[in-house]
Amino acid sequence: MITITVKKRNDSYIEFRSSGHAGYAQSGQDIVCAAVSALIINTVNSLETFTKEKFQAKDKDGYVSIIFEQSPNTPEGKLLMDSLILGLTEIEHNYNNRYLTLKVKEV
Repeated sequence: MITITVKKRNDSYIEFRSSGHAGYAQSGQDIVCAAVSALIINTVNSLETFTKEKFQAKDKDGYVSIIFEQSPNTPEGKLLMDSLILGLTEIEHNYNNRYLTLKVKEV
């Protein structure tokens, strides 16, 4: 299962962490993992390309973290992260929370 934890403060993103594998299908055939990976990678690339957001991103097999270095987020950065959360929430609901859990915490 993929576990995603998002930390926010005053409606600004502080931290995003994703770990694990969906387990929907064999490696290379897992459409849930592929969808989640595509959303996350596109968001990181978009944050780098289209915003002045300051953040650190790390990835390793089955793990991704995004740590934001400034608060509040830029309007563009917040929009991109809101879009990521929307997409991940839809995946979570479409698969009845079997392969992905998403928790957004106010800290």
